[in-house]
Amino acid sequence: MSRALLLSLLCLLTLAGCARRLTWPATKWSEEKRALHVLRRLAFGPSPRDWEEVRRVGATSWVERQLWPEHIPDGDLERQLAALPTVRLSMAEAMERYPSLNEHARQLGIRLETQEDRARLTEMLGRDVLPDRVDQELRTQKLLRAVDSQRQLQEVLVDFWFNHFNVSAEKGPVRWMVTSFERDALRPHVFGRFRDLLAATAHHPAMLYYLDNWRSASDSPVPGKGGGKKASTGLNENYARELLELHTLGVDGGYSQQDVREVARAFTGWTIDQPERAPAFVFQPAMHDAGAKHVLGMALPAGGGQEDGERVLDMLARHPATARFIATKLARKFVSDEPPPALVARLALVFLRTEGDLRAVYSALFTSPEFWSDAALGAQTKTPLELVVSSLRALGARTDGGPGLARIVERMGQNLYRAPAPTGFPEHAAPWVNTGALVQRINFALQLAEGKVPGTRVEFPWGWTSPPANVAALLDALAPRILFEPLSAETRATLLGALAPGERDSMPDGEVRPLDIRRAAGLLLGSPEFQKQ
Repeated sequence: MSRALLLSLLCLLTLAGCARRLTWPATKWSEEKRALHVLRRLAFGPSPRDWEEVRRVGATSWVERQLWPEHIPDGDLERQLAALPTVRLSMAEAMERYPSLNEHARQLGIRLETQEDRARLTEMLGRDVLPDRVDQELRTQKLLRAVDSQRQLQEVLVDFWFNHFNVSAEKGPVRWMVTSFERDALRPHVFGRFRDLLAATAHHPAMLYYLDNWRSASDSPVPGKGGGKKASTGLNENYARELLELHTLGVDGGYSQQDVREVARAFTGWTIDQPERAPAFVFQPAMHDAGAKHVLGMALPAGGGQEDGERVLDMLARHPATARFIATKLARKFVSDEPPPALVARLALVFLRTEGDLRAVYSALFTSPEFWSDAALGAQTKTPLELVVSSLRALGARTDGGPGLARIVERMGQNLYRAPAPTGFPEHAAPWVNTGALVQRINFALQLAEGKVPGTRVEFPWGWTSPPANVAALLDALAPRILFEPLSAETRATLLGALAPGERDSMPDGEVRPLDIRRAAGLLLGSPEFQKQ
């Protein structure tokens, strides 16, 4: 038996899938409260299946297992994803099989002069051969993974890191690159070392195109192929600035505008071969600024070539400001919008001591007293994606993850894979909890519970031997199944007031109107208790 096979078998025989047992802080919480907290933060909310699993094995054992997702079977999800052919395509294959409408017109010898021309050609071709299908299947796979994957922590982290290294499908050919960016640059590295994750994003055509580095070249004319002169496209600082401000050091990381310029010089020549046909990273020496550079106190001798950029990534991945910035963002994501400074400091030390081992940083975060504190419990507000997915999971809904579901998330303000700025979507509560947004959330909750979300099915009742006798009994029966915790007295009184009139109204023949289970479920999903996590 090979050593690799032996190790794999040993992994399968351990509950945590080769995870080392962690040391957990003492807490006075009940096991139900611990289960609810980890499923709110390290998953997209509780589902009946995961709730029973966490209660069976214990919250801490579940977390330890989630930290090693490669050892968690996920066959049901994989069968669903098999029906989405575009999610497995390379960037070149996606561009070839699903070209733009303009490219279809060129191949067919058709002129597109008006919107009517475009509409007629779209109708003739059908959307299945247009890049719309690539976009939609990308959203669908994200929604299916979030709702149904047993590797919940992995999906939460992929979403977190995509937001951190945001690219938008709205920008030119990036729409054909985003699937690969998430699949190939992010997903394999979210439990690895930060340096590898940083490098994977820096080399990927989606990032190079989105932040314009593929066009960045030395300010001076440089020798081109064949010994002639090649006109410079000029230095572009977009990637350098976001690399420092958003990806590594943070806005208060101690760099200057001169550092931004020097970093931009270091990455000249990092470009894309065939960006609109078969995108691939390539280093072009003719575009590179070959002069000496000086970045944050580090000298880069002349003639460094591609290695200039690699050395910058090395330095940034090890920098104390990067450790502090990443620690802050993770603590904000998993603990509170204003994370405790002591926690951030400890996580930053783990980051530096382990050379950016992200699994070690997550472990330190999830075993911290701050994570298990009363102050962290229910202290955050769900984003639109988290609300929609957690609602489906709470009701045990089945979904195809199709356009109808993605449009609901978009209407709430989170157009998946299309955050309008490099900063990604907001990471704090305020943008998601204005009055208009709350109305949309309640409307969605009612729509879902009433079975009006296209492609999504919710079944009621849930095997009750006898129906509840009145509205109060109905709420008391539904709340533990949907919220996984008791209703507050205030919310209970509000919902009773909203539901009770339907109970008192008489039918034409004098019979009492039956209880509206779906409306009650929808109102519970719209309650303050369900909006928090």
